[in-house]
Amino acid sequence: MIGYTTIGVSDMERAKTFYTELFADKGAKVVIDTGRIAFIGTKRGEPMLAVCEPYDKQAPTPGNGVMLAFPASDKAEAEALYHKAISLGATDDGAPGQRIPDRFYGGYVRDLDGNKICFFVFG
Repeated sequence: MIGYTTIGVSDMERAKTFYTELFADKGAKVVIDTGRIAFIGTKRGEPMLAVCEPYDKQAPTPGNGVMLAFPASDKAEAEALYHKAISLGATDDGAPGQRIPDRFYGGYVRDLDGNKICFFVFG
């Protein structure tokens, strides 16, 4: 249902490196790069994350209540992605753990530009 989600970043090369390394085990790569915006995913036609320098040339800002949530295959993968993000320079915004008993497990970080990310498992 989602084609792509876009987040504003302050340094394109840094953002492309962060997200391609973070999701390298899932086959992530820069699929389309036009300079000001780059689409990261596995291939065209699949959901992608776009990182971009804002069109209005103003500083990128994370939205209040905005979060990117990436599914993990299990709790171990959610934890691994959380720790990998931290090792790539993200900051902790909620260590991995059970949030809703038997329903939702997630870990939260802020990327290099302050965008909130969740790695989660339902069930």
